[in-house]
Amino acid sequence: MRDLAGPLRGAILVWLAGAAALHLYFAGFGFPEPITMRSLHLLVFVPPLFLLYPARAGAPRHRPSLPDWLWALAAAAPHLWVFLNANAVSDRMEYVDDFPTMMQVLAVLAIVTLLEATRRAVEVGLAWMILIGLAYMQWGYLLPGVLNSRPFLPAEILEAAWLVPTAGGVYGPLTGIVATTIAVFIVFGSFMQGSGTGRLFANLGAALAGRFSGGPAKVAVITSGLFGTMSGSSVANVITTGAMTIPLMTRIGYRPAMAGGIESAASVGGALMPPVMGAAAFVMAEITNIPYSQIVVAAAIGAVLYYFAILVAVHVEAKKAGMAPMAAAEIPAWREVARDAHLLIPVGVLVWLMMERWSGNYAAFVATLSMVAVAALFARTRMGWRAILDSFANAGLTMAPLAVSIAGAGIVVSALTATGMVVAIGGIIKELAGGSFPLLLVLLAITVLALGMGLPTTPSYIIAAAIGVPQIIELGTRALGLSQAELLLPAHLFIFYFAVLADASPPVAAAAFAAAAIAKASPLLTSVHATRLGIAGFTVGFAFLYDPGIMLRGSWGDVALATGIQVAALTAICAGYGGYLRAPLGWALRGLLLAAGLVAAFLHDLPDPARLGLAAGALALTALLSPMLARRA
Repeated sequence: MRDLAGPLRGAILVWLAGAAALHLYFAGFGFPEPITMRSLHLLVFVPPLFLLYPARAGAPRHRPSLPDWLWALAAAAPHLWVFLNANAVSDRMEYVDDFPTMMQVLAVLAIVTLLEATRRAVEVGLAWMILIGLAYMQWGYLLPGVLNSRPFLPAEILEAAWLVPTAGGVYGPLTGIVATTIAVFIVFGSFMQGSGTGRLFANLGAALAGRFSGGPAKVAVITSGLFGTMSGSSVANVITTGAMTIPLMTRIGYRPAMAGGIESAASVGGALMPPVMGAAAFVMAEITNIPYSQIVVAAAIGAVLYYFAILVAVHVEAKKAGMAPMAAAEIPAWREVARDAHLLIPVGVLVWLMMERWSGNYAAFVATLSMVAVAALFARTRMGWRAILDSFANAGLTMAPLAVSIAGAGIVVSALTATGMVVAIGGIIKELAGGSFPLLLVLLAITVLALGMGLPTTPSYIIAAAIGVPQIIELGTRALGLSQAELLLPAHLFIFYFAVLADASPPVAAAAFAAAAIAKASPLLTSVHATRLGIAGFTVGFAFLYDPGIMLRGSWGDVALATGIQVAALTAICAGYGGYLRAPLGWALRGLLLAAGLVAAFLHDLPDPARLGLAAGALALTALLSPMLARRA
C-alpha cells in the first residue's frame, strides 16, 4: 500500500470511513434492492484501490499518478451506471433482452478494472484465475474430451461475467453477502480494535500463559486466536500480533523459523474461531442456507482442538529446550485484565442475538453500537470521534480488497457454472478416486491447498466448494450411510478448513511468509513449521465427515468419544514429532507415538473405542517409560 500523506490521504480515509458507515447504517435500517446495494458496494470500494496501491514496484509511493486516477474513474463508471439504472437492470431478462454495445463496453471496463485492482491489492494468482475462466468460456469448445464446452459469443461471456446477478459474476450472490453481512462484521471487528479489545486479548493471553514454560509462544497462540476473531485476515493477524510475539519467542530461545511458524499457524486459525469466523463462513451460510449460528456451533469443538494442538506442540518444544517463562515484569496483573473486561459485553450481545436467530447483519449492527456504548463507560476505553472515524476507515481499508476478490471469485464461479466445468473437474477427481471416498477426500484436500497457493481463503473456498461438495455428498451418502442434508454442512466445513490451512502451507503461504519477514527466517521453513503445528486442521477436517460428534451431533457420549479421540491423537502426534513427553524421547518412542496418533486420527475404519485406546495407550506407555529411559541415557 502507498504511504500517502496530506489532504489526499485524509480524503481517501474519510471516503472509506463513510462507505463503511453507510454499510453499517443499512444493516440496522434496511438494505436497498440487491442490485442497488451490490453496485453501490463496488462503486465505493473499487476505485480507491487504484489510489492506494501502486501499479508496479517502481511507481510513486507517496502519490498516485495520472494513470492511477484514470484507472479509478474507469472503475467507477460501470458500477455508477448500474447503480443509476438499477430498476432497468433488475427487470431485464438475462440472455434474452438485448445486450447493446454500450453495455458491452461497460462490462469490459468492469472486468478489466476488477482484474487490475485484484492484481494490485489482492493476489496475482486470482487475477490469472479470472482470466483463465474467461478464456475457457471463449475457447473451451476447442478442447477435447471432458474439458469440451459449448461455444459462447463474446457478448454472452461479458453478460455472464458482469450482469447476471442471479447466478454469479460481478453482481452475483457472493458480492451480495459481502455487501451486507460480511461488511458489517468487519466494521464490528474494527470497532473491537479501536476500543482496546486487542489490548484485552493480549493481556489475557499473557496472564493465562506467560507464567509457563515457553510463555511468549503460548501467549502468541492465545492472543492470535482471540485477535483472529476480529481481524478478518490471517496476514493482518500475523503482522499485528507477530510484531510483539515473534521477537519475544526468539528472545527466550525459539528458532526464528519456529517462532514464525507458531505465529502464522495461530493467526491462520483465527478464521476458524467462533463466534466471528472468517468471511468464508458467512459465504458458507449463504451457499448452504444454513443459519450462521448453526455453523458456529458445529465448528466450535474443531476450533478449540486446533488451538489445543498448537499449544501442545509449543509446550513440547519449550520443555525440550528448557525454556523459561516470561519475565514477571512483562506479565500483566489480573486487575489490569479486569480493567478492560467490560469490552466482552458486546461480544456476548452478538452471540446472544445470533443464537436467537436474528440476522447476522443486524446482530453485528447492534453489537457495534453496544461496543461504542460499553467502551464509553470508562475513560480508558472511551472512543472519541477520532477513534470512531479511524475504526470506520480501518474497516473500509479491509473491505476494499475483499470486495474485488469476492467479485472476481464470482466471475470464476460464473465461468465454471456456465461452461459445465464444475461437473468436468468434479468428474475428473471422482474418476481418479475410483469410487474410494477416503481417496476422494485426499484429492479434494490437495486441490483446495493448491488453490490456496494463489487465492485468498474466501475465493479458494468458494471455487473448491463448487467443485468438491457435490462429489463429497454423492460418494458420502453411500460410504457413510448419511443423507444429503446430513452431509451438506460437514462437506462444506471440510473444504473450508483446508482453504484456511492453505494460508500457512508450503510452497506459497501468505501468512507464513509475513511471519518469516518479521522473524527474519526462511519463508519455506517457516511454512513447514506452520503446517506441522496446524496438524489439527487436517485431522479435524476429516473428522467432520467421519466423526459427527465433533460437530456436537449425536449423544453427549458420542461428542465426548469423538473429542477424546482427537485430543489423544493430537497429543500423541505433537509429542512424537517434537520428541518430548515428560522427558526427551528416543526414536523408538517417537515412532510409536506418531504411528498411534496418525492411526487414531485417520484410520476411521477402526471402531472408535479402539482408536481412542490406541492413542491413549501409546501416551500412557511413553509417559511411563520415557523418564526411566532418559535417566539411563
